[in-house]
Amino acid sequence: MSITYADVEPGIAIEPRTYRITRLDLVKYCGASGDFNVIHWNERVARSVGLPNVIAHGMYTMAEAGRFVTEWVGDPGAVTDFGVRFSAMVPVPDDDEGATLEVSGKVLEKLADNKVTVDIVVKAGGAKVLTRARATVRLP
Repeated sequence: MSITYADVEPGIAIEPRTYRITRLDLVKYCGASGDFNVIHWNERVARSVGLPNVIAHGMYTMAEAGRFVTEWVGDPGAVTDFGVRFSAMVPVPDDDEGATLEVSGKVLEKLADNKVTVDIVVKAGGAKVLTRARATVRLP
């Protein structure tokens, strides 16, 4: 890990990242998760139930927020707690671009035992798609 407990203070920003989501990513996630709900891969069905398009799995979006934290800390095992609330859908168009998640974060507080709490902000198309996205991370 390149980040240590001594390196961080409350309020320090984590460099923002973007993650692209394509229809192919969603199909792969269907297979990995076992969640083959047709709203995640079939546009005709998604629109027939009132959705704007195929939408990303909420857990896929949450996983990208987790990826952001683990890339920052450099060790997936350092994350000791992680939770979010889902606040908006992520429509994924059927084109070469797909959807883009914009993920940023900051250290909220330093805790005992070399742990820090990280606040995570995830947006797609300018809308916040996760709320109360927080992770607790143990740093060296």
